[in-house]
Amino acid sequence: MLAKAGDVLREGYGDLLISRHRLKRAEGIALVRAKREEGKQSLSFASRPFILCGLPVRGPPKDQLLFDRRNGNFHLQITGHPQFGLPFGQDRLVLIFLATLAVRQKSQVVRFRSAAEMLDTFGMGKGGKGYRRIVAAFERIFGATMFFITETNRSASSLLHRSRFHFMREAEIWYSRSSAVPHGENSITSSDEFFAEISRHPVPTDLEAVKTLAAAPALLDLFLWLGYRCFVAKAVEAIPLFGPSGLAQQLGCIE
Repeated sequence: MLAKAGDVLREGYGDLLISRHRLKRAEGIALVRAKREEGKQSLSFASRPFILCGLPVRGPPKDQLLFDRRNGNFHLQITGHPQFGLPFGQDRLVLIFLATLAVRQKSQVVRFRSAAEMLDTFGMGKGGKGYRRIVAAFERIFGATMFFITETNRSASSLLHRSRFHFMREAEIWYSRSSAVPHGENSITSSDEFFAEISRHPVPTDLEAVKTLAAAPALLDLFLWLGYRCFVAKAVEAIPLFGPSGLAQQLGCIE
């Protein structure tokens, strides 16, 4: 009886085998490095508040509709819709996609051909599972309410700014996967607050790197945060991992 090639490799060379997922990530890292050396990077854009304070990395319990993060004087609270829950995990890719389109199109109303365009942008599978994930992500983000608090301390007084808003004001999205089914153009109208923020403070990032880390929300959060902090840092900074002002209180990790 002939042994399968995979069994032979696992038995004799198990330490050399890697999963398809790890191989894809390694290829993505190689592509990121090659494009940087050639000066041919593709840019995407992220919204500053969600770099300072990340969305939940994993899905919270269904009865949890409030998520709270702090970063120095910046405080973010997200309230989920009772039916759809809190945004989490790869839902953050929707925000990057919308922010990128808003910057590129210079418009509060962004337009794109189909849901497949977003899946292609981040190298995600276009099967039924991928489309269902996109539908659920848009529902969670559309239904969520953001509450930002920023406090600026000065010598004799302090300024407290509060803002409550939604990501999107209006959305018309066609989810059909069949090109034979006629449909219109997809359009999303950002809220005034979200569009104003991304217009004033767009945070550029490497699209290929985002694509490589798309399936690892915690790594993506750290990558975006580190790139932003390195850009705005004026000197050497020490940031604790834990504690009231630690990194764990800023990113979307729950543990």
